[in-house]
Amino acid sequence: MAEPLIELVGAGRTYVGSPPVTALQAVDLSIAGGEFVAIVGPSGSGKSTLLNVLGLLDEPSEGRRLVIGRDTSALRERALSAIRATTLGLVFQAFHLVPHLDVVQNVALPLVHLGWRGKVRRHRAAAVLHEVGMGHRLHARPATLSGGEKQRVAIARAVVHEPVVLLCDEPTGNLDSANTGIVLELLRQLVTPQRAVVVVTHDASVRDRADRVISMVDGRVG
Repeated sequence: MAEPLIELVGAGRTYVGSPPVTALQAVDLSIAGGEFVAIVGPSGSGKSTLLNVLGLLDEPSEGRRLVIGRDTSALRERALSAIRATTLGLVFQAFHLVPHLDVVQNVALPLVHLGWRGKVRRHRAAAVLHEVGMGHRLHARPATLSGGEKQRVAIARAVVHEPVVLLCDEPTGNLDSANTGIVLELLRQLVTPQRAVVVVTHDASVRDRADRVISMVDGRVG
């Protein structure tokens, strides 16, 4: 069996408040390269919290999280940000494209933060856009794109730096059935022996295409 890319061991997440809210409870989970994983469950079951913990956006309140074998428990935010920037890709339902930048500039943004030079990052961004079927809209602004096109651009941005784990939060939630099929096929193609794709979803078609389905209820993995 392949070594895990991300692993949770007894991970929990409790939000401070009156009363405190426990969103994750004693989660043991391992994600390896070559997997297309769907995380499903009713609203409030902890799916998004689990994705945020996997994506280093939220810290576990208890237990351990390992990224490529490295325990992240004692790491400061700067180190966690470096791991996110080099190891993980994130895709969201709302696309989160920068409206005043064209498509190439949007996709190149992660490379700016990694210190790539302008010409090199634009070339890399354009190459990935061609791979996701958006080579014909390189200099379009986000406002001129359809929902399906926006999501393909968002996916290109998420993989431009070649992450080993792609984490997607309801990536088909704003799409019609035709574009849902296109996006799911693209995500499927992005799975490699060295990369996993993890999708939080309510969409049955995502569940049907997954290699593994993780069901959540009341913050626990079923």
